Amino acid sequence: MGEQRIRPTNTPRRFALLGLAGYIAERHLRAIQSVGGELVAAADPNDSVGKIDRYFPKASFFTEVERFDRHLERLRRKGEGVDYVVICSPNYLHDAHIRLALRLHADAICEKPVVIKPHNLDALQEFEAEFNHRVWAVLQLRLHPAVQKLKTNVGLGHHHVQLTYHTPRGTWYHYSWKGDSEKSGGLAMNIGVHFFDMLTWVFGPAQHVEVRESNRETVEGTLILERASVDWHLSIALGDRQRTMLVDDQSVEFTDGFEDLHAEVYRRILAGQGFGLEECRASIRLANKIASLHP
Repeated sequence: MGEQRIRPTNTPRRFALLGLAGYIAERHLRAIQSVGGELVAAADPNDSVGKIDRYFPKASFFTEVERFDRHLERLRRKGEGVDYVVICSPNYLHDAHIRLALRLHADAICEKPVVIKPHNLDALQEFEAEFNHRVWAVLQLRLHPAVQKLKTNVGLGHHHVQLTYHTPRGTWYHYSWKGDSEKSGGLAMNIGVHFFDMLTWVFGPAQHVEVRESNRETVEGTLILERASVDWHLSIALGDRQRTMLVDDQSVEFTDGFEDLHAEVYRRILAGQGFGLEECRASIRLANKIASLHP
């Protein structure tokens, strides 16, 4: 799937980016640069985006998505369209911005979660077929060497996993879109979806879910997966940062180097080997289920 373009081998891939002001965007700027890509345009309602100067100072910038869309459409009609639209916008806008990318006859590269509601994946798959372009998800933990080694060595037995991810956030979090569960999907979706993807990718699909605690700063519970039982704890409460995972009492270091995996994600996407919509389904369904449960 995806329109085949005939380009000289030395012509860089062309990118556009939505959500430039967010903290995650810089990882994408570095990744685009690392694969020899060219950022053509970017957009964000916030104009505090000086970080782009270190990467692509000549890129066009817009504070209105509508003008960004119009600019890219004009380029497309001139035969100068982008190959990829990178989506780093708030979670609740991902679905709309993916549709924008596909209508521009570009592939979408979307930060987690691709959507908040599982049924929206079906509609996006129809859009992929209609426009003959792909949606690529950023599931970088699957590329972490320690996680890949774990998947290789886990075998067919049943394991016990303890996952603690405590990443403190200040008061601002609750007043931003991230603190609004309708916009972020809640803590399990916004903070936990990468880890739920990792767990279901390694240990198989969820068979049972329990939530022991759920509030605006902490959510924890138990998962029964095909090959593991998991006690998990996610928190943004103020305090010491703690990020650990034990598998059968053995530590697995999955956070070291976690922030440097975007470049590998991009290399795989450019090779047509990235992660698609269907590979997001299990983790989005699980995070959405957790958000609906109360202790």
